[in-house]
Amino acid sequence: MIAEQRRRAYLSAMQVGVWLPRVELPFAAPSRLPLLEPEDEPVELGEEAAPAVDVAPSAAAPATPSAAAPLPSEAPRPRVEMPRPAVAPVETRSETPSAPAVLPPPRFALQLLRAGDCLLLVELPTGEPFQSRDPAYLLLRDMLRAAGLPDSPLQVGDGEPIRWPLLVRGGMDQGPEAARDYVQGVLAGELEQGGRCTWLIGTPALRFAGEVDETAYNREVQVDGLGVLWALPGLELLIDEPARKGELWKAMRRLMPRWLSQPE
Repeated sequence: MIAEQRRRAYLSAMQVGVWLPRVELPFAAPSRLPLLEPEDEPVELGEEAAPAVDVAPSAAAPATPSAAAPLPSEAPRPRVEMPRPAVAPVETRSETPSAPAVLPPPRFALQLLRAGDCLLLVELPTGEPFQSRDPAYLLLRDMLRAAGLPDSPLQVGDGEPIRWPLLVRGGMDQGPEAARDYVQGVLAGELEQGGRCTWLIGTPALRFAGEVDETAYNREVQVDGLGVLWALPGLELLIDEPARKGELWKAMRRLMPRWLSQPE
């Protein structure tokens, strides 16, 4: 319950001059009854006829000049409307800028692999590491053979996928920008061990490492600190839509010299 003094302080801060509750408030000061009465329509002169006076047949006493009812020849006195105090408009705009909307944390799992002079940042369709007989992993091995790279990629570090969000609870920022900084930091640390090209396979890899979307499929992307990145569709998408493999093969043949040529 809000005490009367605190309520008045809130109204004063909102620049509310007159405020009447619709119901009785606990701990509030008594309301001024005249202000709660409904407003009557103002009466204009010459428009309202004199009210009819009912005279009982048995009334024998004549009306005296001091009677309360007006004489027939007299016009009724108009009701005088007293001016009401003006109500100050409530300022709806806040003085302080509103805080930016907090975006929910994205959810994804990426596997970082190494095949020859290439790093592979691959979206995990199920969120779990690849198994040797997974259709997506078998397709990845076929792609590496076609590119002239070892078809048994090695896991990087401890082999654990890059998962986001990092924490289930807590006040740490886990929005899209934090996720991008984290993925790019992990990738930059591994590129210090060497790598002539990085494959980004799947939408989360494109978004949080290459800062691009699906429109960049089969194209090269240049990111400061990460070098040249190749944007590819996800493995599940290639399985569901085999027609995409033709465009991928054309782009692969164009880029193969980047990782097959001898370093100068």
